[in-house]
Amino acid sequence: MLDAEIIDTLIRRARDARSFSYAPYSNFHVGAALLCIDGSIYSGCNVENAAYSPGNCAERTAVFKAVSEGHTKFKAIAIVGEGDVTPPCGVCRQVLREFVVPQDFQVILAGHGSAYKIKSLEELLPLSFGPDNLI
Repeated sequence: MLDAEIIDTLIRRARDARSFSYAPYSNFHVGAALLCIDGSIYSGCNVENAAYSPGNCAERTAVFKAVSEGHTKFKAIAIVGEGDVTPPCGVCRQVLREFVVPQDFQVILAGHGSAYKIKSLEELLPLSFGPDNLI
């Protein structure tokens, strides 16, 4: 379980990352902050592209930044988008699944106000397919 201080930190870092979002087509700005098992935090924002499919979500940006610096064990992620809550897309859920234990990994969904929801990745991606399925 995450304490209130780390939840607040992750939400703040996700909001900060959201300010760097490049979303000229959808105008849907998203930021994410990923907590590694060792306590380090990697943030990311969504980056759109005129061709659409080459764009990247905030969650995957944070994961790829962390992995590119040697971190592959994650504890939680905060996601801040438009409106009340912005859940991760299916692709982001699957990317997160690669590196976490779904029932233990916490996804903090926050919006513009102070309210937030916490879900496990297992709740967001039931009966998931991961590395353990290949062994």
